[in-house]
Amino acid sequence: MRKADRLFQIVQILRRTTRPVTADAIAAELETSKRSVYRDIAALIGQRVPVRGEAGIGYVLEGGFDLPPLMLTADEIDAVALGVQWVAGHADPALARAARDVLAKVAAVLPEEMRGLLEDPAARTPPSWDQVADRVDAAQLRSAIRAARKIAILYTDPSGAQTERTVWPLVVGYLDSARALIAWCELRNDFRTFRLDRIDHATFLDARIPSDPAALRRKWRASLTAATTD
Repeated sequence: MRKADRLFQIVQILRRTTRPVTADAIAAELETSKRSVYRDIAALIGQRVPVRGEAGIGYVLEGGFDLPPLMLTADEIDAVALGVQWVAGHADPALARAARDVLAKVAAVLPEEMRGLLEDPAARTPPSWDQVADRVDAAQLRSAIRAARKIAILYTDPSGAQTERTVWPLVVGYLDSARALIAWCELRNDFRTFRLDRIDHATFLDARIPSDPAALRRKWRASLTAATTD
C-alpha cells in the first residue's frame, strides 16, 4: 500500500469512533508494522491533520476535520455503486431517484481516472425483484418518521382480516419481495411489521410519538429475533 493510501486509511479508521485507537489496532487493519503507523501519524500531524494522542494509549481525530469528497478508494467507489444499484432497484420511486442523483453527484467530483470504476463497478446486485404495488406512499412514511408523528392505518393481514390501528412509525424496511413499515402498534402494545401493499389506507396525524424514536429503534433492533410480523 502506498504511503498516501495508508495516511488516508488511518484518517478513515480514526473517523469511525470517538475513542482512542491504538497503533496495534491500526497496524493490524492496514497489515503493516506499528513503526510504520507511528511514522504515518507523525506525517499526518505534520500536515496539520488534527490527530491527538500518543504511543501506548491511542489516537483520536478531533472534530471538525473532513476530507474532500473525491478522496474515495476503489473499494469505497464499489460500495457506493453497489448501494445505489440496490436502492434504485428495490426502493420506492422517490428514493430510487435520490439514489441516482447521489451517483451523479459522486461522479461529478471524482477524478476522471476513477469515474470508470463508478460506471463499471466490480460489485453488482441482481436485478430488482418483482415488486408488489404499495398502497401507501413510502416517501410520506419517511416524512412521518422524521417528524415523529403517529399514523392511523387500515391494515389487511394475510388471512384477509382488517384492523384499524394507530402506529408510531420507526423504519421503512425491506422484506424478501416487498417494502414494509416497522412501527410500535398501540393496538398490540408491541413492535409490528406492516407490509406496505397491505396497508389499505393511512392517515398521517398531527399527534407526536410520546417516546424518543431513536430509543424505540434501538429497542426494536434488540428485539429483532423475537419480532412478530402481522
